[in-house]
Amino acid sequence: MNAKPPKNKDSANALWGGRFAAGPSAIMARINASIDVDRRLYKQDIAASRAHCQMLVDAAIIAAADGKAILGGLDTVEAEIDSGAFNFSAKLEDIHMNVESRLKDLIGDVAGRLHTARSRNDQVATDFRLWVRDAIDNLDAGLKDLQMALLVRADEHAETIMPGFTHLQTAQPVTFGHHLLAYAEMIDRDRGRLRDARLRLNESPLGAGALAGTSFPIDRHQTAQALGFERPAANSLDAVSDRDFAVEFLAACALTSVHLSRLAEEIVIWMSAPFRFVMLSDAFSTGSSMMPQKRNPDAAELVRGKTGRVIGDMNALLIMLKGLPLTYFKDMQEDKEPVFDAYDSLELCVAAMGGMVRDMTVQAAAMRAAAAQGFSTATDLADWLVREENVPFRDAHEIAGRAVRAAEEKNCADLSGLTLSDLQGIDARFTKGALDVLSVESSVASRTSYGGTSPTRVREQIVAFRKRLS
Repeated sequence: MNAKPPKNKDSANALWGGRFAAGPSAIMARINASIDVDRRLYKQDIAASRAHCQMLVDAAIIAAADGKAILGGLDTVEAEIDSGAFNFSAKLEDIHMNVESRLKDLIGDVAGRLHTARSRNDQVATDFRLWVRDAIDNLDAGLKDLQMALLVRADEHAETIMPGFTHLQTAQPVTFGHHLLAYAEMIDRDRGRLRDARLRLNESPLGAGALAGTSFPIDRHQTAQALGFERPAANSLDAVSDRDFAVEFLAACALTSVHLSRLAEEIVIWMSAPFRFVMLSDAFSTGSSMMPQKRNPDAAELVRGKTGRVIGDMNALLIMLKGLPLTYFKDMQEDKEPVFDAYDSLELCVAAMGGMVRDMTVQAAAMRAAAAQGFSTATDLADWLVREENVPFRDAHEIAGRAVRAAEEKNCADLSGLTLSDLQGIDARFTKGALDVLSVESSVASRTSYGGTSPTRVREQIVAFRKRLS
């Protein structure tokens, strides 16, 4: 006895073909649908469909008239989505079927010819690569803007002295400009990693079919070129199952977010009462519901907090992929949400960090006072003994340590409180010239090695950086 056809022709099984006689349960429909997530791919999906359609016409696989109707219909679908007039349906599962279904409403059965020599497997892999490529380009532009903000502030503060820290203990004086340039360097590496990921992802899966290619005489090089890919992916199995590009993107995002978090943590510390190195305006800080005196660096704290989210997105994708044999599995529907989430979080954090860097008011006097504390020029005193008296550095280190102890016993704020008599009481080789190296200004000015904190070197680094960015 033949089974009766399902009454609800709008159910998802109508899209799967004649193999399924009954529609999915409500729970199955909910867990199976991805349209709430992957509707963001509509621009890429339509772009890939245009390229595929034109190739089918050029290869004489479909008629030119059909291709013209399909391309015109795709233009209409895109315009409807752009304007917000498009009605997305969870019953149609994903962005691909939503677009195809609406295309059929517009141009009739000829819409079905678009799916010739194409599977949703190679379709989604293509769309996803296109989206990640666009995301990389957008992030790169945002990160470059942040670098420019750092360079502007570094130039302003090439001579502003602050304490350099190790273990969050005062180590040696540096300039604030030099400190900011360290983050510009980190971000440059972040941009490099994103560019590397973009190079590797720039292969087209389109035409790989479900997993084995197609018997139609398609031109995969044509579609790859039309979509801006370097080449078509060489192996059809790998083309539909590869998500390395998404993992690489998330790894680059995770490390970038860690760098932003480190700078955010510094801003939180710098704004705290014991430091007061910088202030943020009302644009990037908040008050307290109870304590009227408070100014909280909430923007920085949120940048720091979102880092865990981005790292978690990378872990989620890696864990989803780790047990999958070739080729496509429905698990891979879970690949886009962490990528979208990480991008949204990082894009916002980059913009917020750029805003904070431009907004912060630097308290130069507080930085200078802190730099002089903790006997931060002790290494300069040891270096003087090495340079002027030919004392081995290990011996000079021990002598400078005794000078620090003497300054502590005299309750000096810094080593410049010691007299020549004090120094000669520690070691007779000290001369009047040793007093000249004890100020934080002389310490900073002396650090002229390549990459050092001397204002001269900082300005050279800024000039070189600007050339790279231009």
